[in-house]
Amino acid sequence: MSFNTLGLTDAIVRAVTEAGYTAPTPIQAQAIPAVIKGGDLLAGAQTGTGKTAGFTLPVLHRLSTDKVGAALTNKTSKRAIRALVLAPTRELAAQVEENIRTYAKYTNLNSAVIFGGVGIHPQIKLLANGVDILVATPGRLLDHVGQGTVKLDKVEILVLDEADRMLDMGFIHDIKKVLAVLPPKRQNLLFSATFSDEIKALADKLLDNPALIEVARRNSTVEVIAQTIHPVDRDKKHPMLAHLIKTNDWKQVLVFTRTKHGANKLVEQLAKDGIGAMAIHGNKSQSARTKALAEFKDGSLTALIATDIAARGIDIDQLPHVVNYDLPNVPEDYVHRIGRTGRAGATGEAVSLVCVDEHQMLKDIEKLIKQTLPREVIPGFEPDPTAKAQPIQLRSGAPGHTGRGGRPGGNGGGRAHGGGNGAGNGGGKPRSAAGTPSGGRSGSPAGNGGGGRGGQPGNRGGNGGGGNGGRPQNRGPRPASARSGSGER
Repeated sequence: MSFNTLGLTDAIVRAVTEAGYTAPTPIQAQAIPAVIKGGDLLAGAQTGTGKTAGFTLPVLHRLSTDKVGAALTNKTSKRAIRALVLAPTRELAAQVEENIRTYAKYTNLNSAVIFGGVGIHPQIKLLANGVDILVATPGRLLDHVGQGTVKLDKVEILVLDEADRMLDMGFIHDIKKVLAVLPPKRQNLLFSATFSDEIKALADKLLDNPALIEVARRNSTVEVIAQTIHPVDRDKKHPMLAHLIKTNDWKQVLVFTRTKHGANKLVEQLAKDGIGAMAIHGNKSQSARTKALAEFKDGSLTALIATDIAARGIDIDQLPHVVNYDLPNVPEDYVHRIGRTGRAGATGEAVSLVCVDEHQMLKDIEKLIKQTLPREVIPGFEPDPTAKAQPIQLRSGAPGHTGRGGRPGGNGGGRAHGGGNGAGNGGGKPRSAAGTPSGGRSGSPAGNGGGGRGGQPGNRGGNGGGGNGGRPQNRGPRPASARSGSGER
């Protein structure tokens, strides 16, 4: 099957072909025709399978071929926002908009991205003339709605990308506020890497008789990823990680920690071992996150240490290794984490360093993915069989617990922690922070976009930096009180 057979316009197919893609992924092959038909859609696919192109391509097709789109003669004339894409983090929003810009190259449609953590005034100026497709994080979008600097009364298509992450980050109330200002008659597209009961509840309220596409078992992991558990004592995790990197000659490894403090500490420890590492999380400025991602992507940085939210949307062609230095508190996050490797059919390796404190977390993960993961004890790092489990450190300096409830841990990457005004100087230009209409000046939003071209379209490349949204630090279902107020702007 080729993109020519999916009903897309020649202009869009031309742009996709120039980007180096010839065959659609399973999610794209099913989603593109469904969206073109105009109905609502609930789509689930494993991370790294090209979900983004699954909605960007047909949305571009619909907007460029209807009466309004056909009448456009350029990319710069005044226009109304007709498609809105909501994404949970800054980096995801920036990377989705870059994909849209790439595929809209030969159309007269334009796009922009807005998110928090940067100055709002360049965004106000950008939105004054209108864009066809707006990509936004919920918090910053509501800032503009409150100031009357964005008009959403002409929106025909709403896309919720990474809907599961938006709910995890406490955006459900913001989403409801956005829905309240949109026209009631519109096409709704909900894309999610996992299907929780909360996602189903949202879909029931939002979608009208939707087409359902699920290209893989719910909450499953990519089969091409080799997953291994290395049992280890809690105080031997850092030496084991350094050992694995050096003895296996790993050149590029993405490492997940539970807290921002843990990420910073691990960077310092690896530096003493002669291993280049940088951290990416919500307390880092936009320019610092952009710099870290750029160096990691070009291979000059061996290890990128990240928290869950900050790493959402990282797409690096052929990323070979992902390490769970700490297991995630929420089992579904394991699926998202290891999905950073093994993307678009490539092989990858996911290693988890598990101490006695995390045995229950491991059981929860294995129950979710319906697999028993292989254990491999590394010689010299045999765990103490008499060690007793201790409470997990969920926040810096505060012992956690495993009960149901809990308060959101960490700070969102919003205005208070977003890195000041403008996009910073780590690779992005000030205009990139607010997004650039796709027909305007060149440049990628919020840093250097564009991942490798060896994968499938829709795999998000680029350096945006996500920020570590606060999330309930427990393993059970997250009550609304624990979810509210967290996440990015």
